Amino acid sequence: MPHVANKASITVSDNSSNTDIERANQPRKSISLWQYLMLDVDPKETVGPLAAYCFMTGYIDVISFSAIFVWCGFQTGNFAQLALAIARLWEKSNNGRSLRRPDQQALTSLISFQFGAALGRIGDKIGPHKRIWLMAGTFFQTLLTMAAAIAFWKSGQDGVSDERENPAWTKFLTFVGLALLSASLGLQGILGKRLNTQFGTTIVLTTVWVELITDPGLFNIRKKVMSRDHRLIAAGALFLGAFTSRAIQAELGTSGALGVGTGFRILVTLYWLFVPSKSVSK
Repeated sequence: MPHVANKASITVSDNSSNTDIERANQPRKSISLWQYLMLDVDPKETVGPLAAYCFMTGYIDVISFSAIFVWCGFQTGNFAQLALAIARLWEKSNNGRSLRRPDQQALTSLISFQFGAALGRIGDKIGPHKRIWLMAGTFFQTLLTMAAAIAFWKSGQDGVSDERENPAWTKFLTFVGLALLSASLGLQGILGKRLNTQFGTTIVLTTVWVELITDPGLFNIRKKVMSRDHRLIAAGALFLGAFTSRAIQAELGTSGALGVGTGFRILVTLYWLFVPSKSVSK
């Protein structure tokens, strides 16, 4: 009887090995483009597009700051400026009893940024890690940037100012352009935040700087530390974006620089196609 049991085990083993060979020889199931777009991206593999997001933060912030000394992505400063403007309403001087042009621009940026961020909540319904949502959200940022470029081009106003009290943007169309740029960064911030990586929101890097300095592996130069390295990439990308933006703006003006920025955003949109998908555990 033991001899028969051994034979049975050998037979089962042979059958299982044959089954494994058959599975290995079977062609992998191909998926459609729609199915591919509906897959979740792997957040660990999103360094490239998120670094590009940080690049665009620096790129767009420089354009608005050069003209009106308002950062489209720095809403802490704009919110504080709004509080300052309201506090001036109680001052005895006549100049303090109305919202100045810089205050109006800061308020426009603040409201528009929140509107763009609210649009980003659509991703909570679709799935914040879905490839199709990340591409659609980035493409919508592209459209907002392109529309801003057209608005500034139609306004005919220069994009550089030397004095805070004399902003380069004063016409209605420049307010429209500022609102579009701020909304694009608000949407970008939500997309970046939902991926929950070391890049944070890809907008304001104050938190990133604090976390970088307090990182336990900050001075461990001989070893790759993902938390440290990714934060350094975020800061470096923002710096490069700001530098590039100013150089292009000096040559092409505001609308030209935003036209180039539109091209950059198109590339980031396509970049999401090549980010690896998250592995599904069975």
